[in-house]
Amino acid sequence: MTGPGGGGTGGPLPTRTLGRGAVPVTALGFGGAAVAGLYEAVGEEEAAAAVDAAWEAGVRYFDTAPHYGLGRSERLLGEALRGRPRGDYTLSTKVGRLLVPDDGGGDDLAHGFAVPATHRRRWDFSADGVRRSLEESLTRLGLDRVDLVLLHDPDDHEEQAFREAYPALEDLRSQGVVRAIGAGMNQSRMLTRFLTDTDVDAVLCAGRYTLLEQGALQALLPAASAAGKSVIVGGVFNSGLLADPSPGATYDYAAAPAALLRRAGRMREVTEACGVPLRAAALRFPFGHPAVASVLVGARSAAQVRDAVEQFRRPLPDALWEGLRGRGLLPGGVPVPGRAGWGW
Repeated sequence: MTGPGGGGTGGPLPTRTLGRGAVPVTALGFGGAAVAGLYEAVGEEEAAAAVDAAWEAGVRYFDTAPHYGLGRSERLLGEALRGRPRGDYTLSTKVGRLLVPDDGGGDDLAHGFAVPATHRRRWDFSADGVRRSLEESLTRLGLDRVDLVLLHDPDDHEEQAFREAYPALEDLRSQGVVRAIGAGMNQSRMLTRFLTDTDVDAVLCAGRYTLLEQGALQALLPAASAAGKSVIVGGVFNSGLLADPSPGATYDYAAAPAALLRRAGRMREVTEACGVPLRAAALRFPFGHPAVASVLVGARSAAQVRDAVEQFRRPLPDALWEGLRGRGLLPGGVPVPGRAGWGW
């Protein structure tokens, strides 16, 4: 583990490399969906300030996708990062959805983004579709390369993803066009297959390894460890519930069920009794497993970025994890971060 230079207060963030390769990611990564208008609009200046704040805090891993705001995330991140030394940060994007111009009007809120519906998404996990998607992403980013490319949500296209899309990514990596490849999904089963049946460097698992659910611990994380591959964890707040378990909170992008809301509230009681906000415990929890290389956090403002970094750096007492286990809120066999982990 090393720390990149140029961080903000508190020193550099710890860094790991993906799999057995040489692509570094900071322990805390910047997820690019929120600045693209996830749920509510975000102005360009506010989005740029969020990226600037992440950079100042030492974040050097940035993730985006064509899906996020119909390309808006890629355009915003590209503009914000273009003046930075290209060798100083790692950038990932995704393939599997092509953006097709559409003059039907309206907005994109049906897909979760408060942006004009200037395009429609078209699934394409063919080899040609993968290459075209990456070329179009580079154009939107205004950059000459990305470091990590992930197959994005191939849930309903499993066989084509393995038969056509994955080999195309492998070719791009062997040609040096990209440095690392993988898949990003909201489920564990297919990601485990990618880890066992292909030569991916990493997978991005969203929402399936959190304080509230640890489904990825059954097969995905052990498979990653056995293969020497990395897991990037997204959705550590389960889309909001673990950030603020109050009435109206969301879980997996829908209203949180009452039972889960009560469970998250009990977790908050335990963490706050230890002087720790629940969101700090949620951010650090995944690092109990050695296969986890980075946690992605979506932030729509500089203030949210600074809060995330502050919570991420906060010391967590062993009594917090013991308290969660003692109240039956965290299974005994689930690994938790030690105070010596990640250089703390």
